[in-house]
Amino acid sequence: MAKTHNVTEFIFLGLSPNPEVQKACFVIFLLLYTAIVLGNFLIVLTVMSSRSLGSPMYFFLSYLSFVEICYASTTAPRLISDLLAERKAIPLWGCMSQVFFIHLFGGTEIFLLTVMAYDRYVAICKPLNYTTIMNRQACAVLVGAAWVGGFVHSLAQILLVFRLPFCGPNVIDHYFCDVLPLLKLACSDTVLIGLLIVANGGTLSVISFVVLLSSYVVILLHLRTRSSAGRRKALSTCGAHITVVTLFFGPCIFIYLRPSTTLSVDKTVAVFYTVITPLLNPVIYSLRNAEVKKAVKRLWIRAVKVEER
Repeated sequence: MAKTHNVTEFIFLGLSPNPEVQKACFVIFLLLYTAIVLGNFLIVLTVMSSRSLGSPMYFFLSYLSFVEICYASTTAPRLISDLLAERKAIPLWGCMSQVFFIHLFGGTEIFLLTVMAYDRYVAICKPLNYTTIMNRQACAVLVGAAWVGGFVHSLAQILLVFRLPFCGPNVIDHYFCDVLPLLKLACSDTVLIGLLIVANGGTLSVISFVVLLSSYVVILLHLRTRSSAGRRKALSTCGAHITVVTLFFGPCIFIYLRPSTTLSVDKTVAVFYTVITPLLNPVIYSLRNAEVKKAVKRLWIRAVKVEER
């Protein structure tokens, strides 16, 4: 089928048509996005500047925080600016770019969370071989593989959507461009493409989620042989990981593992994986991790001393 793009721009309906609600949401999401950027940047800076956080777990955590900043930045700035705009328009190329980068960073996050689960599995179940298996080169390869996996996933999604003909209407009942709302606007049969999108996005989410939960079950079973102190420390770390995994994968599975239909609740659910999860990532990992809290405190003390000079 030849491409037919009579539509040159799309119009977002946004979160709410009520002007007062939009103003309130503007303040809320501006504060949330600021907290996302500052919180995750603080983790990246802390890991990079602290010698005590040199283990692979924190290496992966710093990359996860960087991805969270990028992921939130694909939707939040646009959402915030549109909340004060009368006409929420985005050009066709901008819409396609947003789809690509959402799935690039979202896919990369999925693979990074899987890598972090593998890291915890090796650290807890094979402690004597941990430094050999998770050496610096292996960690770099795993991070690179996560980025490649995210790119392949995103490329597949954008190739499926980009060839769709858009003849009108051009109104998207959402606050950002994504594959399912765009399928609804295509003026062609999208059943097969919808199934391929589910196979790519939904299946990836489910398989990764099952693999992650299975790895943590193995870890928890292995912890029965540990001392109470070692068990508490490992449970604290794994508990933080499981919380992040559940908050991210739950909404993703709800959105992408179903037929190509859109629901009114989709916008609310999307807020969880585009805003809430990136916001909670630094909170969960810092508040539940004594080493991170100590490193942040040392970083703050160094910054204060520099200011006093």
